[in-house]
Amino acid sequence: MDVKSRNCLLMNRQALEKDIKTSYIMDRMISDEVLTLQEEEKVKQQNTQKERAAMLINIILTKDNNSYRSFYNALLHEGYRDLAALLQDGIPAISSGNRKSSMDGMTSYVKTILCEGGVPQRPVVFVTRPKLVDAIKQKLRCLGSDPGWVTVYGMAGCGKTVLTAEALRDHQLLEDYFPGGVHWISVGKQDKAGLLIKLQNLCSRLENDSTLSQRPPLNIEEAKDRLRLLMLRKYPRSLLILDDIWDSWVLKAFDNQCQVLITSRDRSVTDAVAGNKYEVHVESGLAHEKGLEILSLFVNMKISELPEQANCLVRECKGSPLVISLIGALLRDFPSRWEYYLKQLQNKQFKRIRKSSSYDYEALDEAMSISVEQLNDNYKDYYKDLSILPKDVKVPTKVLCILWDMETEEVEDILQEFVNKSLLFCDRNGNSFHYYLHDLQLDFLTEKNCNQLPELHKNIVNQYKKYYILNTPVPSQEDCMYWYNFLAYHMAGANMQKELHDLMFSLDWIKAKTELVGPAHLIHEYVEYSSILDQKNGTVRENFQEFLSLNGHLLGRQPFPDIIQLGLCQPETSEVYQQAKLHAQRETGAFYLEWINKKSLKNLYRLVVRPHRDTVYHACFSKDRQRIASCGADKTLQVFKAESGERLVEISAHDDEILCCAFSADGEFVATCSADKKVKIWNSRTGQCRCVYEEHSEQVNCCQFSNRSGQYLLATCSNDTFIKLWDLNKKYCRNTMMGHLNSVNHCRFSPNDEYVASCSTDGTVKLWEARSANELKSIEIKDFFKNADEQPDDVEVLVKCCSWSRNGDMILVVAKNKLLLFDVKTCDVLTQVIVSHHSTIQYCDFCPGDELVAVALSHCSVELWNIKSLSKVAYCRGHMSWVHCVAFSPDGSLFLTSSDDQTIRIWETKKVCKSSDDVLKSELDVVFHNGEVMILAIYNQKHLQLINGNTDSVNMQTAAQESTISCCCLSEDLKFAAFGQESGTIKVLQLLDGKVLKSREAYRTSVQHCRFTSDCQTLISSAHDSVIQVWNWQLSECVFLRGHKEAIKDFRLLENSKLLSWSFDGTAKVWNITTGNTEKDFACHGGAVLSCAVSPDGSKFSSTSADKTAKIWSFESSSVLHELKGHEACVRCCTFSPNNKLLATGDDKGEIRIWDILTGALLHFCSPVTVDEGEPTHGGWVTDLSFSPDSKMLVSSGGYLKWWNVTTGESLQTFYTNGTNLKSIHVSPNFKVYVTVDNLGILYVLQKL
Repeated sequence: MDVKSRNCLLMNRQALEKDIKTSYIMDRMISDEVLTLQEEEKVKQQNTQKERAAMLINIILTKDNNSYRSFYNALLHEGYRDLAALLQDGIPAISSGNRKSSMDGMTSYVKTILCEGGVPQRPVVFVTRPKLVDAIKQKLRCLGSDPGWVTVYGMAGCGKTVLTAEALRDHQLLEDYFPGGVHWISVGKQDKAGLLIKLQNLCSRLENDSTLSQRPPLNIEEAKDRLRLLMLRKYPRSLLILDDIWDSWVLKAFDNQCQVLITSRDRSVTDAVAGNKYEVHVESGLAHEKGLEILSLFVNMKISELPEQANCLVRECKGSPLVISLIGALLRDFPSRWEYYLKQLQNKQFKRIRKSSSYDYEALDEAMSISVEQLNDNYKDYYKDLSILPKDVKVPTKVLCILWDMETEEVEDILQEFVNKSLLFCDRNGNSFHYYLHDLQLDFLTEKNCNQLPELHKNIVNQYKKYYILNTPVPSQEDCMYWYNFLAYHMAGANMQKELHDLMFSLDWIKAKTELVGPAHLIHEYVEYSSILDQKNGTVRENFQEFLSLNGHLLGRQPFPDIIQLGLCQPETSEVYQQAKLHAQRETGAFYLEWINKKSLKNLYRLVVRPHRDTVYHACFSKDRQRIASCGADKTLQVFKAESGERLVEISAHDDEILCCAFSADGEFVATCSADKKVKIWNSRTGQCRCVYEEHSEQVNCCQFSNRSGQYLLATCSNDTFIKLWDLNKKYCRNTMMGHLNSVNHCRFSPNDEYVASCSTDGTVKLWEARSANELKSIEIKDFFKNADEQPDDVEVLVKCCSWSRNGDMILVVAKNKLLLFDVKTCDVLTQVIVSHHSTIQYCDFCPGDELVAVALSHCSVELWNIKSLSKVAYCRGHMSWVHCVAFSPDGSLFLTSSDDQTIRIWETKKVCKSSDDVLKSELDVVFHNGEVMILAIYNQKHLQLINGNTDSVNMQTAAQESTISCCCLSEDLKFAAFGQESGTIKVLQLLDGKVLKSREAYRTSVQHCRFTSDCQTLISSAHDSVIQVWNWQLSECVFLRGHKEAIKDFRLLENSKLLSWSFDGTAKVWNITTGNTEKDFACHGGAVLSCAVSPDGSKFSSTSADKTAKIWSFESSSVLHELKGHEACVRCCTFSPNNKLLATGDDKGEIRIWDILTGALLHFCSPVTVDEGEPTHGGWVTDLSFSPDSKMLVSSGGYLKWWNVTTGESLQTFYTNGTNLKSIHVSPNFKVYVTVDNLGILYVLQKL
């Protein structure tokens, strides 16, 4: 150290030891790298304040000039300006040519300039923000040599001061643009007396060794003049930095044709001064990684070693540099308080997060409070109104116009004042403005005004009601989305129980809101505000929540379904049903249907969501059961709330279908694997991609994380025959397991993570040691498919999936239609079950309780089996197509299923296990008799039931038959019934008591159709062959109708003992059933004839075919009258109108066409629109059609039921069945009752309201 500096320090030592507190001064000196942590510790060990100061001075005296400068600067910035003035004469000189770089990249020249200019040191912990620093430098260069202003503005604590000081640590910038030096003044909030002191100190500093030195200026004008002369004569090319400017009048004192950089929360502060002006906006938050970097530096840990609370802290404060630094400094002193400070932040306890650095304010709330206090009194009230704005929401101007009852321009002027002062942020979108608060500002406001919040919420609700007194917002209005998303939030905030009740339990509101934003947000609100909604009666809220949970997948689609019709399908005790019924009765001319036998149906699922636009291959719960991740053929990964289906994250994740996804044990990450051969890891909350692994050479079928929290180990398997293990902290694969000879379909860690099980198309399950990747055991699953009853030995046994028991002692394996349970130690098979003879198992999962196993089947259903008793305990119907995945929640209380039908269904395990699996086949017969609807149905494959559709009661049920029943029919007088079986047997029984009257072994193949003649004496039947049998069952005589070359598709009785039949051979024939002779032969089509219909006058019939055409024929001339072309798929059904003028045809694309019989001209399409990326209007094939008696309406069956206006082709109503693939519809003569069965075996008796 220079002798002059040393003497100055020794001379003033007594004054320094008496006054200074060492802690913050040492912070600055450590950041300047002139003081070590060991030296700091040495100072702290002294007992008294005076002894600590003495020890610090002793240490400084042993050091160089830099430590003197650093000590001087620290005194200046920690408020010891009088003591700093004592040391000013001892500051060592330095030449600008000295470019020797110090540790932090600053030259000695820069250090001296900044030290003399009073520029603050870097904080103890500092991370770079190069973009913003460069932006400030660039604006300073823009000043050139002209006078002007650079404003660095942003909200409290965003880092303006630190960034500005950092921009000045640039040798080239200072030498080229500001060779006269820089002069930093911390201004802050000042009155005139305070400003005068600041100006006097600045003048004194600039005059320190000058001949101009004189008495201090006595007023602001004199000070301004003195400063102007100093800047012009002594410091002509220097930069004046005014830190923390609050008021524009303050700037006038510095408006003297020099170059000035200011930091401020108020963007408009330079409006009052002249000259060139430039702005740099400092964002309110750091990037997440930068926030973590600051915390890691404070607590001296690697980022990867930080606890989970670090992520939460940065997220909670939205990356605010001030908050992170305050908490980081506190954690340095109290390293175990992560959870404590996180809770203080979450609970808005800002006063607890107190000063632990040299920041100007005692606590976080003071830093924000002081900004608000600067507002005019009338503006303060407007700012208080913003306390009730929702977090992270950009609010359109129109909402605040309604709140304050003002014109747009007036509101924008008020809000601009807040924006200028960095109290509010503005986002311009086209011509409209949207405003939002930083989380910290909002938290501060809600804490400050906590007692007034209910009143503020009430005010905005009342203003909304006043503005929208006659109508509701429509989508074209900019405020529309705000009200639909947050009106309930404001009502709940005001505890307006009646208003919230009326809103949330209104079908009109539900319809409007779901059409705009889907159902998930509404379900979330029912859960969130249940305590208010349940005050009178919780059942109503449960009714509405269940209605949305189970119909959400329909409400989220286009065209939007009729919510009144959906409501009419609810139980009659439900408030939703009662409201829907009132609506339906009020609407004149509307077409609504009552499901009169719905009482027997119980909904077993808790939530149905449709997050994807294609097949959902996989879904899984997070460990806390709060979230579900799903993936599929649309190449996206979705993460949504398990309670409501509300989407949290949506990522276009891969270039091809995503086959599997998995949460890490702590829920922080989600892994995905795809047919594009890649494995990717995503942050489950932000959707950011953490890493991509590309070592597999073929599609990756499965990915699974290990079970222990904090250990990020991932197993993947692929068609390339390999299983790979990845450690997320490393770039490359940790281990590769080789041994399978074919594609590996599935892999899973054992519960203790010591082993990995894998299933392969090579017919084996292998167990591997996770640590060494060595193969431990191999089980030949194909050996269990070699009995005589099974398929031949050479058929490939594809092992689909496996699941470990909770203790890891057993492993469950599925292949084909079998469940196999193995002992892990011995590899012995403990149990094997054939689950189904009709479908294959797609997936399985062990319930955490170890007794239940869920299996997903290819025929749309899921079954639960008790693996100990080997009994099926539940049969879950609901999906409309193949089920690909089934997975239990970690506690086993729920399980989810995903399917080709684009939905994920969440089921309650207990509820499902109590249900029965009564199923009707789709083949049924219906007789409408004296106002009664009598239905003959095949029940659970082997029984026949006679059901009264009006009362939903079973009048008769037969005993179980020896063979599965394949078809059935009723006599018109309701005395007899007949049925055919898969064995080829036909039986006639008496309905009164179910007694079999006659039986005949008629066919060698399954019977397809049977019908009584009008006198009930004769039964006509067909099977999977080319012969129709006419059996007079009372006389035991049979006539065979032979002539078709291929199987009969169907037949229809005509008058005078005639019968029309049609076949897969492309022909139709007219028979005399008495003689068995063919009377007419029609070579109809090149492809199979799929349906025929006879005109009401009996003169014509129509035929439809797989060749995509329909034809109208004359019985009399045996010739074709019209060939109807234009369908783009198989024409599956047709029907004539009762007025004999129209023919309707339906095809496999879901399209219906109406034709003129006389001319063969096409009159209408029935709404040939397609929705949702090509989903057919009719949800699949059109399978049956029926006109109303007046020929003005048409009903069609297919994926669901639809009613049409024949004149316009418009849809009148849609009835969504629980299942799909409706084979036929039976319609009463008055067109008021409709009967059908879906592919889940659910019966629908519908009556027009």
